[in-house]
Amino acid sequence: MKIILVAGARPNFMKVAPILKALRKHRGPDVSIMLVHTGQHYDAAMSDNLFADLDLPAPDLNLNVGPGSHAEQTARIMVAFEAVCRAHQPDCVVVVGDVNSTLACALAAKKLGIRVAHVEAGLRSGDMRMPEEINRLCTDAISDLLFTTDDGATRNLQREGIPLERIHFVGNTMIDTLLQNVDRALARPLPLIGLRGGE
Repeated sequence: MKIILVAGARPNFMKVAPILKALRKHRGPDVSIMLVHTGQHYDAAMSDNLFADLDLPAPDLNLNVGPGSHAEQTARIMVAFEAVCRAHQPDCVVVVGDVNSTLACALAAKKLGIRVAHVEAGLRSGDMRMPEEINRLCTDAISDLLFTTDDGATRNLQREGIPLERIHFVGNTMIDTLLQNVDRALARPLPLIGLRGGE
């Protein structure tokens, strides 16, 4: 089985770190995992430094899509990720969160008949002015597997007509990342901006 795990923006990196570690730790000999970075967030402070801080390996592929309007960026990611899917023929694409990369890669994979798994599914703000809310709704509508952080997310998906057998409560990967990194964070010196320990 081939799995592609997608990350594109700073919040995604924190969400994929524990997923990648778990997949690599528990995979069988017939499972391959590829980490694809779309390049939605591309400067060192929002990408490279975070990979190092989270002890994430360098991505197997970086699509380097860079900036643009929502439409431009989403379209560029779709075109680039479609080529990745055609070249590597994954059995499943795992997307996280609600950024443009999430929606673009889910759409590209689904249109090629590839199963899509969405981690952090079912979260809703109810505000359709938010691009992230549109991304969430569209990604959840086409995902085969929907992994939720809490009961409220599960209820949202059920209200939207998603069958319960496609919904799986797994908890919050951001908390997993926090727990995996809290000792390292506490060992670092405070930033030099007037903070004092214990305050």
